[in-house]
Amino acid sequence: MSVLVIDVGTSGVRGAVVRPDASVEHIHHIPVLPDTPFPGLVEFDGTAIATAVQEVAARCLADGGPVAAVGIANQRASTLVWDRATGEPVGPGLGWQDLRTVGTCLELQGQGIRVAPNASATKLAAILDLADPDRTRAERGELAFGTIDTWVAWILSGGDLHVTDASNAGVTGLVHGDGDGWSANLLAALRIPEAVLPEIIDSSGVVGAARTLTGSPPIAGMAGDQQASLIGQSCTAAGQAKATFGTGGMLDQCLGTTRPQQAVRGPAGTIPIIAWRRSGTITWGIEAIMLSAGNCVEWLRDDLGIIEDAADSATVAARCADTGDVWFVPALLGLGTPVWDFGARGTFTGITRGSGRPEMVRAVLEGVAHRGADLLESAEADSGLPIHALRVDGGMTSNDVFTQALADACGRPIEISPVLEATTLGAAFLAGMAVGTWADEDDVAEAWTPRAVIEPTQTTTERASARERWLAARSRAQGAVPELSGIDF
Repeated sequence: MSVLVIDVGTSGVRGAVVRPDASVEHIHHIPVLPDTPFPGLVEFDGTAIATAVQEVAARCLADGGPVAAVGIANQRASTLVWDRATGEPVGPGLGWQDLRTVGTCLELQGQGIRVAPNASATKLAAILDLADPDRTRAERGELAFGTIDTWVAWILSGGDLHVTDASNAGVTGLVHGDGDGWSANLLAALRIPEAVLPEIIDSSGVVGAARTLTGSPPIAGMAGDQQASLIGQSCTAAGQAKATFGTGGMLDQCLGTTRPQQAVRGPAGTIPIIAWRRSGTITWGIEAIMLSAGNCVEWLRDDLGIIEDAADSATVAARCADTGDVWFVPALLGLGTPVWDFGARGTFTGITRGSGRPEMVRAVLEGVAHRGADLLESAEADSGLPIHALRVDGGMTSNDVFTQALADACGRPIEISPVLEATTLGAAFLAGMAVGTWADEDDVAEAWTPRAVIEPTQTTTERASARERWLAARSRAQGAVPELSGIDF
């Protein structure tokens, strides 16, 4: 019993058919890029996403045949409001990177409410302020809010479903800390009528028919992209962790049914998340965040012009055995976990007359790897659970120099996902468990077959020395823009 997966990322919509042996086939992708009308503003066209969703779904079904269920994975916290009667968005959606509500978030802190600008909460309020200032239409139930999972389910069901899964609801900034429903206090503070909100459902479970698709298969799985990647890499047992290295980097660790102690952010800088919910039971996790990863390689290519393409970074870096004590801190957009310094800036240290192109490129790859080790160490500190091996996916995992540097920086094996983007597998596992393709999380765990396992090559002493040098370089990158370093969410 195969599963159709629709995965809406920041730059496009991807569809695929996942077979019962976890093979991914008949992949189709349509670019749908966000718009940046001014610096700090990121908008998207909900109608364009809807059109792309229908098109990739139709292509996948035409190529791959009937499916038993549909799974949805999505960029998290991006926010859209539409008219229930017409199904038309009331205006542009606000992408998760959009920063127009920073001022609102700071005002809320004065009321003792901590909401980050990348969450949906203040984005929804901002859209309503323009489309429904007095909130009368929202209170009458004429308007509907959704993150991208909600919008895709609405489109595929022909407007029958207005739902969001627990993993996506948890990152809106509007849910109780225990994951049990919408927070009346937050809704009141932002003047958001509850009538505009979707129903929170299980991440795995049949919720309704995708009646706009051939055969009307049931929608049975939904999850935010990082949570989908977590279960997509079969991290179903407490302590297991994965890291995704794309434009930025996210490390997620499964905690099982034990809720994280921290309400907002742990002492080591990780954030509690709902990994998924099945049969009403929440599987919890924590997330560590790197703001710059693959975009550092893009910077080498597009702005400095010292590599021809992303793959060239491995070729160039391999021309030297080490960086010659050159260190790069990938803080192009600031530093996330563990220090959370938005005023930190990208930094090279240790450059000499002998530092050449290979050393500089290798330093960038190793700098991202050491940030990965930062995330791993922070997750272990906040969870109290050891990570014996780190599973990884994302574009940078095709770079052999980077994955070896990551193994050395972390001091433990790196298991590379069999598919570049494990979000597709995760959405398929969630939907498949609901219809019997996979029995349960134990069955999903047995499906893990890494493409490769990279072992560390450094001794304990060598690694400790490298980490000490790295932390010294990181400290130099902090506080470069004091005004931004003083902001915290």
